[in-house]
Amino acid sequence: MSIGKLYRHIDNQFLANIDYHLFTHPAATNWWGELILIDNVRLSDGDRFIIELEDKRKSKCHLKKRINRAVSGIPSRYIYHVSGFSPLE
Repeated sequence: MSIGKLYRHIDNQFLANIDYHLFTHPAATNWWGELILIDNVRLSDGDRFIIELEDKRKSKCHLKKRINRAVSGIPSRYIYHVSGFSPLE
């Protein structure tokens, strides 16, 4: 997995460091993947975010918590399905 950052779309505020893995070609407009929050932050499903990848490219995205896929630890961390809706630039 790669290390990146997650920002709130509305005000571009930094939220958390993330581990991510993209499953489609990163040049595509509609890309997807999975991420795990490194920092302990609560996110609400349906909000819009900006993801910054390891190589400093950014894209707008949505997150959806994968209910059956928690990462062990205290506190427990969840795996999120991430869907991009803009090109990675």
